[in-house]
Amino acid sequence: MRLFLQISGGVLIAALVLGIYLSLSTTVVEDKILNIYSSRHYQTDEALYDDFTRATGITINRLDGNGDELIERMVNEGLNSPADILITVDVGRLWRADQAELLVPTSSQILNERVPENLRHPDGRWFGFSSRARIIFYNKSMIEDGEITRYEDLADPRWRGKICIRSSGNVYNLSLMASMIEHHGLEAAETWARGLVANFARNPQGGDTDQIRAVASGECAIAVANSYYFARLMLSDNADDQAVVAAVGVVFPNQEDRGTHVNISGAGVLAHAPHPNNAILFLEYLVSSTAQAYFAQGNNEYPVVAGVLVNPALLSLGAFKTDQINVAVFGKNQPDAQRAMDRAGWQ
Repeated sequence: MRLFLQISGGVLIAALVLGIYLSLSTTVVEDKILNIYSSRHYQTDEALYDDFTRATGITINRLDGNGDELIERMVNEGLNSPADILITVDVGRLWRADQAELLVPTSSQILNERVPENLRHPDGRWFGFSSRARIIFYNKSMIEDGEITRYEDLADPRWRGKICIRSSGNVYNLSLMASMIEHHGLEAAETWARGLVANFARNPQGGDTDQIRAVASGECAIAVANSYYFARLMLSDNADDQAVVAAVGVVFPNQEDRGTHVNISGAGVLAHAPHPNNAILFLEYLVSSTAQAYFAQGNNEYPVVAGVLVNPALLSLGAFKTDQINVAVFGKNQPDAQRAMDRAGWQ
């Protein structure tokens, strides 16, 4: 809580930064309203919305829900949709929204300069604002440091009965599989998935934190999960959480070749947005240094803007090389990924 309060003191900074953005970008502002459909369910995001309203006078109306359900809702609403912006986690859901023709290209020098090219849609239909690494965890008493270094290692028969991971329907795993298809081709990626399934310690169950806890308990020796789940445990005051952290080692995979797979939370302006200029201002606010610090501090995510990381847990994990392919391919490859995982027996 102390760390979050320190960041909330940046309201004035946010207003100053946004004032600069207002002078650089769209100068025509509609009624001071912004309607957001969001599948991010993080209480700390409230500070983002409050600061934007203080800085601009624009009132935010927000509808929270499951990402796929929000997409279906907007399709059904059609021209009558009140939504200006969709915010969601995982590029796979942004891809689904784009396939439904819900998103429109956004032209913004600020967004193009501050969001890395590989973390935004090639045509500006959506932009990543925070990222998370999908990394490998291992039980320190069961696996020696350096024994596993790549995603490809997860299919090695030596790890038979050792691996825990979420279901194939989980969008994080779909995107990981989609990245394997992009790097290795469909046939090789499916072979990898079959090897991974053969190494399962149990049927897929639970969320990412459950996989990490299973490694700490010895139920499995290796797991795959997103970085911010582990950072939460690192920052917890709970003794059981600290015991989990002490028992588990962390691997950022593929540091000697393509780099670690990363995914994003992102947003885009909607095709029937009644307040498109306000929407662009909000997207530009999300790449301000203050807003980026909220992502890092409030939900243990990596900022997309360089030089803004302030989270002590993430900083302690160290710098790492990230995969530089454009994350848009995770959506493009998602249908093939799901079919290949089904054929591989990944439940």
